[in-house]
Amino acid sequence: MSARVLRPSRLGRASAALLLVTALAGWPAAAAGTARVDNPYAGARVYVNPEWSARAAREPGGSAVANLPTGVWLDRIASIEGFSGRMGLRDHLDEALRQEADLVQLVLHNLPQRDCGRLSTNGELDVRELPRYRQEFIDPIAEILADPAYARLRVVVVVEHDSLPFLVTHTSPANLATPECDRVKETGVYVEGVGYALAKLGAIPNVYNYLDIAHHGWLGWASDRLPAAEVFAAAARAAGSTPANVHGFIANTADYSVLREEYFSRDDVVGGRPVLQSRWVDWNDFVDELSYARRFRAELVEAGFDPGVGVLVDTSRNGWGGPNRPTGPGPKTGVDDYVDGSRLDRRARIYNWCNQVGAGLGERPVAAPEPGVDAYVWMKPPGVSDGASIPLPTGEDNFNPMCDPSYTGSPDATPDPTGARPDAPPAGAWFSAHFQELLRNAHPPL
Repeated sequence: MSARVLRPSRLGRASAALLLVTALAGWPAAAAGTARVDNPYAGARVYVNPEWSARAAREPGGSAVANLPTGVWLDRIASIEGFSGRMGLRDHLDEALRQEADLVQLVLHNLPQRDCGRLSTNGELDVRELPRYRQEFIDPIAEILADPAYARLRVVVVVEHDSLPFLVTHTSPANLATPECDRVKETGVYVEGVGYALAKLGAIPNVYNYLDIAHHGWLGWASDRLPAAEVFAAAARAAGSTPANVHGFIANTADYSVLREEYFSRDDVVGGRPVLQSRWVDWNDFVDELSYARRFRAELVEAGFDPGVGVLVDTSRNGWGGPNRPTGPGPKTGVDDYVDGSRLDRRARIYNWCNQVGAGLGERPVAAPEPGVDAYVWMKPPGVSDGASIPLPTGEDNFNPMCDPSYTGSPDATPDPTGARPDAPPAGAWFSAHFQELLRNAHPPL
Protein backbone atom coordinates (compact mmCIF):
# COMPACT_ATOMS: atom_id res chain seq x y z
CA MET A 1 0.00 0.00 0.00
CA SER A 2 1.33 3.44 -0.85
CA ALA A 3 1.76 6.04 1.85
CA ARG A 4 -1.21 8.32 2.37
CA VAL A 5 -1.28 11.45 4.46
CA LEU A 6 -3.61 11.32 7.44
CA ARG A 7 -6.01 14.04 6.50
CA PRO A 8 -7.12 16.36 9.30
CA SER A 9 -10.82 16.06 10.01
CA ARG A 10 -13.13 19.07 10.13
CA LEU A 11 -13.23 20.76 13.51
CA GLY A 12 -16.30 22.08 15.29
CA ARG A 13 -17.30 25.70 14.90
CA ALA A 14 -15.26 26.82 17.91
CA SER A 15 -12.10 25.24 16.52
CA ALA A 16 -12.51 25.77 12.79
CA ALA A 17 -11.22 29.33 12.96
CA LEU A 18 -7.87 28.00 14.10
CA LEU A 19 -7.16 26.21 10.84
CA LEU A 20 -6.25 27.22 7.35
CA VAL A 21 -9.10 26.75 4.93
CA THR A 22 -6.76 25.11 2.45
CA ALA A 23 -6.08 22.28 4.93
CA LEU A 24 -9.72 21.22 4.70
CA ALA A 25 -9.73 20.26 1.04
CA GLY A 26 -9.24 16.90 -0.61
CA TRP A 27 -10.45 14.53 2.10
CA PRO A 28 -10.95 10.88 1.22
CA ALA A 29 -14.40 9.37 1.49
CA ALA A 30 -15.49 8.56 5.02
CA ALA A 31 -15.02 5.03 6.26
CA ALA A 32 -18.24 3.14 6.92
CA GLY A 33 -19.26 0.11 8.96
CA THR A 34 -17.75 -1.51 12.02
CA ALA A 35 -15.91 -4.52 10.55
CA ARG A 36 -12.23 -4.36 11.45
CA VAL A 37 -9.89 -3.52 8.61
CA ASP A 38 -6.24 -4.51 8.23
CA ASN A 39 -4.98 -0.96 8.68
CA PRO A 40 -7.39 1.35 10.51
CA TYR A 41 -5.47 4.42 9.32
CA ALA A 42 -5.85 3.65 5.62
CA GLY A 43 -8.02 6.35 4.06
CA ALA A 44 -9.11 7.61 7.48
CA ARG A 45 -9.81 11.16 8.60
CA VAL A 46 -8.19 11.21 12.02
CA TYR A 47 -9.65 13.19 14.90
CA VAL A 48 -8.02 16.50 15.81
CA ASN A 49 -8.19 17.17 19.55
CA PRO A 50 -9.55 20.74 19.79
CA GLU A 51 -7.99 21.28 23.22
CA TRP A 52 -4.48 20.56 21.91
CA SER A 53 -5.21 22.31 18.63
CA ALA A 54 -6.21 25.54 20.39
CA ARG A 55 -3.06 25.57 22.52
CA ALA A 56 -0.85 24.88 19.52
CA ALA A 57 -2.54 27.59 17.44
CA ARG A 58 -1.96 30.19 20.16
CA GLU A 59 1.80 29.70 19.85
CA PRO A 60 3.69 31.76 17.24
CA GLY A 61 3.89 29.56 14.17
CA GLY A 62 1.75 26.89 15.78
CA SER A 63 -1.01 27.16 13.18
CA ALA A 64 1.27 25.21 10.83
CA VAL A 65 0.59 22.03 12.83
CA ALA A 66 -2.54 22.82 14.87
CA ASN A 67 -4.74 20.88 12.44
CA LEU A 68 -2.82 17.59 12.84
CA PRO A 69 -4.20 14.62 14.79
CA THR A 70 -2.73 13.70 18.18
CA GLY A 71 -3.51 11.11 20.83
CA VAL A 72 -6.02 11.69 23.62
CA TRP A 73 -4.50 10.53 26.92
CA LEU A 74 -6.68 8.90 29.57
CA ASP A 75 -4.31 8.98 32.54
CA ARG A 76 -6.70 8.94 35.50
CA ILE A 77 -10.22 7.88 36.32
CA ALA A 78 -11.42 11.49 36.24
CA SER A 79 -10.25 11.86 32.63
CA ILE A 80 -13.10 9.63 31.51
CA GLU A 81 -15.72 12.19 32.51
CA GLY A 82 -13.41 15.18 32.21
CA PHE A 83 -11.98 17.34 35.00
CA SER A 84 -10.87 20.93 35.57
CA GLY A 85 -12.86 22.03 32.54
CA ARG A 86 -11.25 19.48 30.21
CA MET A 87 -13.13 17.30 27.78
CA GLY A 88 -14.08 13.77 28.80
CA LEU A 89 -14.07 10.68 26.61
CA ARG A 90 -17.65 11.16 25.38
CA ASP A 91 -16.88 14.79 24.63
CA HIS A 92 -14.00 13.74 22.38
CA LEU A 93 -16.03 11.06 20.63
CA ASP A 94 -18.95 13.44 20.07
CA GLU A 95 -16.55 16.04 18.71
CA ALA A 96 -15.08 13.40 16.40
CA LEU A 97 -18.54 12.78 14.99
CA ARG A 98 -19.03 16.53 14.52
CA GLN A 99 -15.70 16.67 12.69
CA GLU A 100 -16.89 13.77 10.50
CA ALA A 101 -13.74 11.92 11.53
CA ASP A 102 -13.27 8.21 10.98
CA LEU A 103 -10.65 7.44 13.61
CA VAL A 104 -9.89 8.49 17.20
CA GLN A 105 -6.58 7.77 18.96
CA LEU A 106 -6.60 7.03 22.71
CA VAL A 107 -3.73 6.28 25.10
CA LEU A 108 -4.45 4.41 28.34
CA HIS A 109 -1.96 5.32 31.07
CA ASN A 110 -3.33 4.45 34.48
CA LEU A 111 -2.16 1.01 35.57
CA PRO A 112 -1.71 0.57 39.32
CA GLN A 113 1.80 1.77 40.23
CA ARG A 114 2.31 2.93 36.65
CA ASP A 115 5.78 3.99 35.49
CA CYS A 116 7.36 1.90 38.22
CA GLY A 117 10.82 2.51 36.78
CA ARG A 118 10.55 6.29 36.49
CA LEU A 119 8.56 7.57 39.46
CA SER A 120 7.74 10.81 37.66
CA THR A 121 4.04 10.18 37.05
CA ASN A 122 3.05 7.24 39.23
CA GLY A 123 -0.63 8.00 38.93
CA GLU A 124 -3.49 7.55 41.32
CA LEU A 125 -3.69 3.77 41.82
CA ASP A 126 -1.67 1.74 44.30
CA VAL A 127 -0.29 -1.65 43.30
CA ARG A 128 -3.11 -3.25 45.34
CA GLU A 129 -5.86 -1.48 43.39
CA LEU A 130 -6.22 -3.69 40.34
CA PRO A 131 -9.97 -4.09 41.04
CA ARG A 132 -10.39 -0.31 40.87
CA TYR A 133 -8.44 -0.22 37.59
CA ARG A 134 -10.80 -2.80 36.12
CA GLN A 135 -14.08 -1.49 37.48
CA GLU A 136 -13.53 2.27 37.58
CA PHE A 137 -11.20 2.76 34.62
CA ILE A 138 -11.41 0.04 31.98
CA ASP A 139 -15.08 -0.90 32.38
CA PRO A 140 -16.42 2.68 31.97
CA ILE A 141 -14.15 3.26 28.97
CA ALA A 142 -15.36 0.05 27.35
CA GLU A 143 -19.00 0.95 28.04
CA ILE A 144 -18.59 4.30 26.33
CA LEU A 145 -16.71 2.91 23.32
CA ALA A 146 -19.38 0.22 22.88
CA ASP A 147 -22.14 2.82 22.57
CA PRO A 148 -23.77 2.30 19.13
CA ALA A 149 -23.58 6.06 18.60
CA TYR A 150 -19.83 5.64 18.01
CA ALA A 151 -19.94 2.44 15.96
CA ARG A 152 -18.76 4.17 12.78
CA LEU A 153 -15.60 5.45 14.46
CA ARG A 154 -12.44 3.38 14.38
CA VAL A 155 -10.87 3.71 17.82
CA VAL A 156 -7.14 3.02 18.11
CA VAL A 157 -6.21 2.35 21.74
CA VAL A 158 -2.61 2.32 22.96
CA VAL A 159 -2.85 -0.04 25.92
CA GLU A 160 -0.79 1.24 28.81
CA HIS A 161 2.17 3.23 27.65
CA ASP A 162 5.52 2.39 29.30
CA SER A 163 4.35 -0.58 31.34
CA LEU A 164 5.26 -4.11 30.28
CA PRO A 165 8.88 -3.27 29.26
CA PHE A 166 9.62 -2.26 32.85
CA LEU A 167 8.99 -5.88 33.90
CA VAL A 168 12.16 -6.86 32.05
CA THR A 169 14.53 -3.92 32.38
CA HIS A 170 13.66 -2.63 35.85
CA THR A 171 13.19 -5.80 37.89
CA SER A 172 15.80 -7.82 39.79
CA PRO A 173 18.50 -8.79 38.98
CA ALA A 174 18.75 -6.02 36.36
CA ASN A 175 21.01 -3.06 37.20
CA LEU A 176 18.07 -0.66 36.85
CA ALA A 177 15.76 -2.65 39.14
CA THR A 178 13.50 -0.66 41.45
CA PRO A 179 11.54 -1.94 44.46
CA GLU A 180 8.35 -0.65 42.81
CA CYS A 181 8.90 -2.69 39.63
CA ASP A 182 9.85 -5.78 41.64
CA ARG A 183 6.57 -5.47 43.51
CA VAL A 184 4.61 -4.93 40.32
CA LYS A 185 6.15 -8.06 38.83
CA GLU A 186 5.54 -10.09 41.98
CA THR A 187 1.86 -9.14 42.12
CA GLY A 188 1.29 -9.56 38.39
CA VAL A 189 -0.69 -6.32 38.31
CA TYR A 190 0.72 -5.09 34.97
CA VAL A 191 0.20 -8.39 33.15
CA GLU A 192 -3.29 -8.89 34.57
CA GLY A 193 -4.28 -5.26 34.04
CA VAL A 194 -3.12 -5.19 30.42
CA GLY A 195 -4.77 -8.55 29.74
CA TYR A 196 -8.06 -7.31 31.16
CA ALA A 197 -7.93 -4.12 29.07
CA LEU A 198 -7.15 -6.11 25.90
CA ALA A 199 -10.01 -8.54 26.51
CA LYS A 200 -12.57 -5.90 27.41
CA LEU A 201 -11.74 -3.51 24.60
CA GLY A 202 -10.97 -6.23 22.07
CA ALA A 203 -14.58 -7.39 22.30
CA ILE A 204 -15.72 -4.10 20.75
CA PRO A 205 -15.72 -4.47 16.94
CA ASN A 206 -14.50 -0.98 16.09
CA VAL A 207 -11.64 -0.89 18.65
CA TYR A 208 -8.04 -1.56 17.58
CA ASN A 209 -5.65 -2.39 20.45
CA TYR A 210 -1.95 -1.56 20.08
CA LEU A 211 0.57 -2.60 22.76
CA ASP A 212 3.44 -0.26 23.64
CA ILE A 213 6.85 -1.83 22.85
CA ALA A 214 9.02 1.07 24.09
CA HIS A 215 11.88 2.03 21.71
CA HIS A 216 15.24 0.78 20.47
CA GLY A 217 17.16 2.61 23.19
CA TRP A 218 15.17 0.65 25.77
CA LEU A 219 14.63 -2.84 24.33
CA GLY A 220 17.08 -2.83 21.45
CA TRP A 221 19.33 -5.44 23.01
CA ALA A 222 18.24 -9.05 22.41
CA SER A 223 18.84 -9.82 26.08
CA ASP A 224 15.98 -7.42 26.90
CA ARG A 225 13.86 -7.55 23.76
CA LEU A 226 13.29 -11.31 23.56
CA PRO A 227 12.23 -11.68 27.22
CA ALA A 228 9.98 -8.65 26.68
CA ALA A 229 8.29 -10.45 23.77
CA GLU A 230 7.45 -13.27 26.19
CA VAL A 231 5.99 -10.77 28.65
CA PHE A 232 3.82 -9.22 25.90
CA ALA A 233 2.61 -12.69 24.91
CA ALA A 234 1.80 -13.53 28.54
CA ALA A 235 -0.18 -10.30 28.96
CA ALA A 236 -2.08 -10.97 25.74
CA ARG A 237 -3.19 -14.32 27.22
CA ALA A 238 -3.96 -13.02 30.73
CA ALA A 239 -7.34 -12.21 32.31
CA GLY A 240 -9.36 -13.88 29.55
CA SER A 241 -7.55 -12.24 26.63
CA THR A 242 -5.95 -13.87 23.59
CA PRO A 243 -3.33 -12.55 21.15
CA ALA A 244 -6.18 -11.94 18.71
CA ASN A 245 -7.10 -8.91 20.82
CA VAL A 246 -3.82 -7.23 19.81
CA HIS A 247 -4.15 -5.52 16.44
CA GLY A 248 -0.61 -4.16 16.52
CA PHE A 249 2.21 -2.51 18.44
CA ILE A 250 3.50 1.03 18.84
CA ALA A 251 7.13 2.09 19.15
CA ASN A 252 8.65 5.30 20.49
CA THR A 253 5.50 6.53 22.24
CA ALA A 254 6.26 9.92 23.82
CA ASP A 255 9.96 9.44 23.13
CA TYR A 256 12.68 10.98 20.97
CA SER A 257 14.40 8.10 19.13
CA VAL A 258 15.13 9.07 15.55
CA LEU A 259 13.19 7.29 12.81
CA ARG A 260 16.17 6.61 10.50
CA GLU A 261 19.86 7.21 10.98
CA GLU A 262 20.99 8.34 7.54
CA TYR A 263 24.75 8.68 7.92
CA PHE A 264 25.90 5.58 9.78
CA SER A 265 24.84 1.98 10.37
CA ARG A 266 25.49 -0.59 13.05
CA ASP A 267 27.67 -2.54 10.60
CA ASP A 268 30.17 0.30 10.03
CA VAL A 269 33.79 -0.13 11.14
CA VAL A 270 36.11 2.78 11.97
CA GLY A 271 39.81 2.29 12.58
CA GLY A 272 39.29 -1.42 13.04
CA ARG A 273 36.58 -0.92 15.67
CA PRO A 274 32.93 -1.70 14.90
CA VAL A 275 30.30 0.94 15.54
CA LEU A 276 28.75 -1.52 17.97
CA GLN A 277 31.57 -0.70 20.40
CA SER A 278 30.85 3.03 20.40
CA ARG A 279 29.54 4.64 23.56
CA TRP A 280 26.30 5.64 21.82
CA VAL A 281 25.42 2.27 20.25
CA ASP A 282 26.85 0.14 23.08
CA TRP A 283 26.20 -3.21 21.36
CA ASN A 284 22.59 -2.34 20.59
CA ASP A 285 21.07 -4.35 17.73
CA PHE A 286 19.62 -1.15 16.23
CA VAL A 287 20.57 2.47 15.68
CA ASP A 288 17.12 3.81 14.79
CA GLU A 289 13.45 3.24 15.36
CA LEU A 290 12.26 1.99 11.99
CA SER A 291 14.68 -0.95 11.92
CA TYR A 292 13.74 -1.76 15.53
CA ALA A 293 10.00 -1.70 14.83
CA ARG A 294 10.36 -3.96 11.80
CA ARG A 295 12.52 -6.57 13.53
CA PHE A 296 10.57 -6.59 16.77
CA ARG A 297 7.33 -7.01 14.87
CA ALA A 298 8.70 -10.19 13.28
CA GLU A 299 9.90 -11.47 16.65
CA LEU A 300 6.51 -10.81 18.22
CA VAL A 301 4.86 -12.84 15.48
CA GLU A 302 7.24 -15.66 16.36
CA ALA A 303 6.15 -15.24 20.00
CA GLY A 304 2.57 -16.04 19.04
CA PHE A 305 0.98 -12.88 17.67
CA ASP A 306 -0.93 -12.82 14.39
CA PRO A 307 1.28 -12.49 11.30
CA GLY A 308 -0.92 -9.60 10.18
CA VAL A 309 -0.12 -7.33 13.14
CA GLY A 310 1.03 -3.85 12.22
CA VAL A 311 3.13 -1.28 13.99
CA LEU A 312 2.82 2.42 14.66
CA VAL A 313 5.76 4.75 15.26
CA ASP A 314 5.32 7.93 17.28
CA THR A 315 7.20 10.62 15.36
CA SER A 316 5.89 13.62 17.28
CA ARG A 317 9.27 14.65 18.72
CA ASN A 318 12.00 12.75 16.87
CA GLY A 319 12.69 15.10 13.95
CA TRP A 320 16.00 16.48 15.32
CA GLY A 321 16.36 19.26 12.77
CA GLY A 322 17.89 22.67 13.35
CA PRO A 323 21.49 23.90 13.01
CA ASN A 324 23.03 20.93 14.84
CA ARG A 325 21.63 18.33 12.46
CA PRO A 326 24.50 16.53 10.67
CA THR A 327 24.63 16.71 6.90
CA GLY A 328 26.94 13.74 6.40
CA PRO A 329 29.05 11.13 8.18
CA GLY A 330 31.23 12.17 11.10
CA PRO A 331 35.05 12.18 11.13
CA LYS A 332 36.79 8.81 11.14
CA THR A 333 39.25 9.83 13.83
CA GLY A 334 37.69 7.31 16.18
CA VAL A 335 34.55 5.24 16.48
CA ASP A 336 32.96 7.63 19.02
CA ASP A 337 33.89 10.69 16.93
CA TYR A 338 32.38 9.03 13.89
CA VAL A 339 29.10 8.04 15.55
CA ASP A 340 28.66 11.30 17.47
CA GLY A 341 29.35 13.31 14.33
CA SER A 342 26.99 11.20 12.20
CA ARG A 343 23.97 10.60 14.38
CA LEU A 344 20.82 12.62 13.83
CA ASP A 345 19.62 11.85 17.36
CA ARG A 346 21.36 14.65 19.29
CA ARG A 347 20.59 13.52 22.84
CA ALA A 348 23.47 13.20 25.28
CA ARG A 349 22.39 9.62 26.04
CA ILE A 350 20.06 7.34 24.13
CA TYR A 351 17.98 6.68 27.26
CA ASN A 352 17.28 10.36 28.05
CA TRP A 353 13.53 10.87 27.85
CA CYS A 354 12.45 14.06 29.61
CA ASN A 355 11.81 17.37 27.73
CA GLN A 356 14.89 16.99 25.56
CA VAL A 357 16.84 20.07 24.45
CA GLY A 358 17.23 20.33 20.68
CA ALA A 359 14.35 18.04 19.77
CA GLY A 360 12.12 18.77 16.79
CA LEU A 361 8.82 17.68 15.33
CA GLY A 362 9.26 14.55 13.22
CA GLU A 363 7.51 13.05 10.22
CA ARG A 364 3.94 14.24 9.95
CA PRO A 365 1.18 11.69 10.62
CA VAL A 366 0.83 9.47 7.56
CA ALA A 367 -0.80 6.11 6.83
CA ALA A 368 1.14 3.08 5.56
CA PRO A 369 4.53 4.81 5.07
CA GLU A 370 6.47 1.53 5.10
CA PRO A 371 5.62 -2.17 4.68
CA GLY A 372 4.21 -3.47 7.96
CA VAL A 373 3.91 0.05 9.41
CA ASP A 374 0.28 1.07 9.79
CA ALA A 375 1.13 4.74 10.36
CA TYR A 376 3.47 7.35 11.67
CA VAL A 377 1.48 9.05 14.42
CA TRP A 378 1.75 11.94 16.86
CA MET A 379 0.51 9.97 19.84
CA LYS A 380 2.28 12.29 22.29
CA PRO A 381 0.85 15.78 21.73
CA PRO A 382 3.84 18.07 21.09
CA GLY A 383 4.15 20.75 23.74
CA VAL A 384 2.96 18.58 26.62
CA SER A 385 5.59 18.35 29.36
CA ASP A 386 7.23 15.04 30.31
CA GLY A 387 7.81 16.13 33.90
CA ALA A 388 8.82 19.02 36.17
CA SER A 389 12.45 20.16 36.06
CA ILE A 390 12.52 20.90 39.81
CA PRO A 391 10.67 19.44 42.81
CA LEU A 392 7.27 21.07 43.22
CA PRO A 393 5.78 21.94 46.62
CA THR A 394 2.25 21.17 45.46
CA GLY A 395 2.72 17.43 45.29
CA GLU A 396 1.12 17.38 41.82
CA ASP A 397 4.12 15.70 40.25
CA ASN A 398 6.60 13.12 41.50
CA PHE A 399 9.98 14.67 40.76
CA ASN A 400 12.36 12.60 38.64
CA PRO A 401 16.01 13.72 38.42
CA MET A 402 16.02 12.82 34.70
CA CYS A 403 13.89 15.95 34.23
CA ASP A 404 16.46 18.13 36.03
CA PRO A 405 18.90 19.77 33.57
CA SER A 406 21.55 20.07 36.29
CA TYR A 407 21.49 16.43 37.32
CA THR A 408 24.54 14.50 36.11
CA GLY A 409 24.04 11.13 37.73
CA SER A 410 25.66 9.48 40.70
CA PRO A 411 28.47 11.58 42.25
CA ASP A 412 30.90 8.65 42.01
CA ALA A 413 30.16 7.93 38.36
CA THR A 414 31.05 9.47 35.01
CA PRO A 415 28.93 12.60 34.46
CA ASP A 416 25.71 11.61 32.75
CA PRO A 417 23.76 14.71 31.61
CA THR A 418 20.00 14.44 31.25
CA GLY A 419 19.61 16.85 28.32
CA ALA A 420 16.36 18.12 29.85
CA ARG A 421 15.05 21.63 29.36
CA PRO A 422 14.91 23.97 32.36
CA ASP A 423 11.74 25.55 33.78
CA ALA A 424 9.54 22.60 32.85
CA PRO A 425 6.05 22.34 34.37
CA PRO A 426 4.53 19.11 35.74
CA ALA A 427 3.94 16.14 33.47
CA GLY A 428 0.90 16.75 31.28
CA ALA A 429 1.02 20.55 31.52
CA TRP A 430 1.60 22.79 28.51
CA PHE A 431 5.29 23.66 28.00
CA SER A 432 5.43 26.60 25.60
CA ALA A 433 9.24 26.84 25.36
CA HIS A 434 9.48 23.15 24.47
CA PHE A 435 6.78 23.50 21.82
CA GLN A 436 8.54 26.48 20.28
CA GLU A 437 11.77 24.50 20.05
CA LEU A 438 9.97 21.57 18.45
CA LEU A 439 8.63 23.95 15.81
CA ARG A 440 12.06 25.49 15.14
CA ASN A 441 13.79 22.13 14.84
CA ALA A 442 11.11 20.30 12.88
CA HIS A 443 12.39 17.83 10.31
CA PRO A 444 11.07 17.66 7.69
CA PRO A 445 10.94 21.46 8.12
CA LEU A 446 7.55 23.10 8.45
